[in-house]
Amino acid sequence: MDLVNVYSQYEISPIAAKGSTIMLDNGDNLLDFYGGHGVISVGHGHPIFIDKLKAQLDSLVFYSNAVLNPLQSELAGKLGTISGCPLYDLFLCNSGAESNENALKLASFKTGKSKVLAFRNSFHGRTSAAVAVTDIPSINAPINKGHEVVFAKMEDFEFVGATIEKGDLCAVIIEGIQGVGGLDEPSTAFFKFLQSKCTQYEVVLIVDEIQSGYGRSGDFFAHQRHGIEPDIITMAKGMGNGFPIAGLLLKKGWEIKKGMLGTTFGGNHLACSAGIAVLDILDTENVLHNVDRVSNYLLEELKGLNGLQKIKGRGLMLGLEFDFAIAELREKLLLEQKVFTGASSNKNLLRILPPLTITTAEVDVFVQALKAALKNLNHG
Repeated sequence: MDLVNVYSQYEISPIAAKGSTIMLDNGDNLLDFYGGHGVISVGHGHPIFIDKLKAQLDSLVFYSNAVLNPLQSELAGKLGTISGCPLYDLFLCNSGAESNENALKLASFKTGKSKVLAFRNSFHGRTSAAVAVTDIPSINAPINKGHEVVFAKMEDFEFVGATIEKGDLCAVIIEGIQGVGGLDEPSTAFFKFLQSKCTQYEVVLIVDEIQSGYGRSGDFFAHQRHGIEPDIITMAKGMGNGFPIAGLLLKKGWEIKKGMLGTTFGGNHLACSAGIAVLDILDTENVLHNVDRVSNYLLEELKGLNGLQKIKGRGLMLGLEFDFAIAELREKLLLEQKVFTGASSNKNLLRILPPLTITTAEVDVFVQALKAALKNLNHG
């Protein structure tokens, strides 16, 4: 049996990792400035994380949601406090796509409507409704295209306002900061406009914080910088530091009937242990402060870099936009300089998503590697 060939992959094979370092089977070490699509929040192999998972493995790995699981309540309590979102309730699932799928389903249940407003360059997942509100036509199969979706340009107040005012939407879904789409962030004015219009016309506002959440932007959730309170917040990548766990936060007062949502694996004992460990580390090690400190340092070090036109994003969710396509630069960083970075739908944008525990010393290594790679490309 062969694997289904759906991924574009580099010919490298990690066998271990610690902190921000990935060890390969050929003996090389890589500096991880991509975090597996922004999943690694508290660093590879953090001892608190590992010990928590090992202890849970020794007691109980899994049982279904047919029984009580006190770890779920512990996770919800800590998340409410640390995130600054105590007026929300938590539903646990397994992936970002599943989180968005459930959010859209709840919006349709609540409003009795089915049309959704999404945004250009969005990415919300690959399941049916989630991929329908994703602005990548090539990954939308005919069965997905049956969903009613209107796409708007970000910051297009006139079109967005007029679309909401028609009164036929169940939801507006928008990323706190766009990930795959190229690190664009809505303005405070636009976020506030969306919340006001959605409230006025009884449309559910969903903010997708799957990549931009869990401290990635420097705030726990990126939208918190703009002073809004969405009806639903979806989250996933940073929640489990590599262990599959996701969830959505519902503003309190939402009417939920039993059976409306469900999952076999969501919120299992091992997943909750991973999630609790991440929250404990974020809290006790003041990781969000590190995100701000290291991000500011990195931005200073990047000033004047040849060919760099713009830096997009916030915190440790950054896009370095050059005046040339970065595919070869990214390859040189990986294969010659031993630094792993990311790409996006913007072919000129190098995506930076390191562990949130990254150090300024590791930033220095990254910047020197970037300068060396640019010089080898004759852009230095």
